[in-house]
Amino acid sequence: MEQVRAIGAAVRRARRAAGLTQAQHAELAETSERTIRDIEKGTGSPSLTAVVRAATVVGLTLEAHP
Repeated sequence: MEQVRAIGAAVRRARRAAGLTQAQHAELAETSERTIRDIEKGTGSPSLTAVVRAATVVGLTLEAHP
């Protein structure tokens, strides 16, 4: 759960640094504003695809570690 929150916090910081609102971010990531909120809070159960899109839009990449 800690990693989920860390990803969400990184997405939030990057979104804010990019000067995007959650609504703008959602539109660019082709998802809903609620999904962006859930990702940033580390709540809900957004799909991996949605998380990757949200991260990519703000210039982040995700890596899997065993």
